Amino acid sequence: MNNKSRRDFLIKSGYGLGGLALGGMLPGLNGFSGAMASELAAGAGIVDPLAPKAPHFAPKVKSVIWLHMDGAPSTIDLYDYKPQLVKMHGQDIPKSFMEGIKEGVRGGTGKLFATNRTWKQHGQSGAWFSDLLPNLAQHADELAFIKSSVTIGATHNISILKLNTGDLNPGRPSLGAWIKYALGTANPDLPAYVVLYNDKKEPTGGSINWSSGFLPAVYQGTAFRPGESPILYLERPELTSASEQRKTLDLLKRLNELEDSKYPGDSELEARLQAYELADRMQRTAPEAVDLKKESDATKALYGINDDGSKSYGEVLLRARRLVERGVRFVQVISGPQEVAGESRNWDGHTHLEENHKKHAYAVDKPIAGLLTDLKQRGLLDTTLVVWTSEFGRTSYGQSGNGRDHNPWGYTQWLAGGGVNAGYTHGATDEIGLQVADKSKAVDTYDLHATVLQLMGLDHLKTTYFHNGRSERPTVVYGKVIKELIA
Repeated sequence: MNNKSRRDFLIKSGYGLGGLALGGMLPGLNGFSGAMASELAAGAGIVDPLAPKAPHFAPKVKSVIWLHMDGAPSTIDLYDYKPQLVKMHGQDIPKSFMEGIKEGVRGGTGKLFATNRTWKQHGQSGAWFSDLLPNLAQHADELAFIKSSVTIGATHNISILKLNTGDLNPGRPSLGAWIKYALGTANPDLPAYVVLYNDKKEPTGGSINWSSGFLPAVYQGTAFRPGESPILYLERPELTSASEQRKTLDLLKRLNELEDSKYPGDSELEARLQAYELADRMQRTAPEAVDLKKESDATKALYGINDDGSKSYGEVLLRARRLVERGVRFVQVISGPQEVAGESRNWDGHTHLEENHKKHAYAVDKPIAGLLTDLKQRGLLDTTLVVWTSEFGRTSYGQSGNGRDHNPWGYTQWLAGGGVNAGYTHGATDEIGLQVADKSKAVDTYDLHATVLQLMGLDHLKTTYFHNGRSERPTVVYGKVIKELIA
């Protein structure tokens, strides 16, 4: 069998074993760098690209749960209390607050707009929460707030891409892919990088946001859909028995061994077989990992699964806990839509902001609080980093009478878990919550990525991959670790 026909046979025989989901995860010798290239050069033979690798220094955490609030919440209605905005409601914005801002990202600059929220301080830290997040407020002293977040771009797809990959254009790896590349897997029976969402369709921006970019495809994220069959094409074909499937894999292995001696430096076929073997194992492990039937009624209630308003998001967060419990390195959770004014909408409150945020906050508040409680009770919060984030915030001025526009100039994000300086607030916005007050404390996406990598034991300057004649890193040519956020 010649090389070409043999490879065609391998590709075709792989379908039904997760071939369409995992068939692209096949790095060859070209593209390996760093430790992998050294191992190959030293004659170590075929290298498993997902083998566990040592971090640069002792990590604070083992896993990340990345909570993306799709559509961009108004954090001045959730965490960033601005009494001056309340006093100035309905007035024109003083020009001093607009310095450096082009008027109107999309639809012009409206009057200052303060929604009718009730605010209270919580915990010893005195962190402010609105009445939209009563359950999460009980965890005030476990959170480290970034109230000086900034980004570039003010359209969802572009800013979401930057949030995940650090760039405004497709082609760069996502943060989860970098972590998977740098650390490998802690559980060979599950993907090291999983994406969860609680909607029937793919989230805003699509799979480019969990892409491996220029890294080998083996490092991309694996999307788990809602339901009992989380991965497309993973199930064994209806007319193929388990023994037949095993025989196919054994045949592929024997065919590969026949020509191994002719191409000792070519790892592509072995990598493909590893992908098929992983798919074979995942047929058993992936459904079990996300099976909520094994969870107690008390745990389900903790996540709000017994309430229609928070059920679907609670289920994906409970799955996220089950995955990090099983060693998954990076779990990216994307919030789903709610029905607002008769339409299915995410957090993007250009209109009907009150109704929008009440429904979305209700959907995520109890599940996120439940996640933090559950992780802590199981001793997992010390080894897990939870990141609450968004593509940007929303403006202090109104839009369409009852909504807010996009705001990349100043908004809130937070961290919780192992190694985090809990109860700390970094930076602040101005008196009306529109721009970062002290630009020296601004935290861009690159800085957030550098800080997350640091907590995982990775120096963002030393996490590199050689591509197109240069050494690339997760934070492009930017980024600094926000040391104040780390305990």
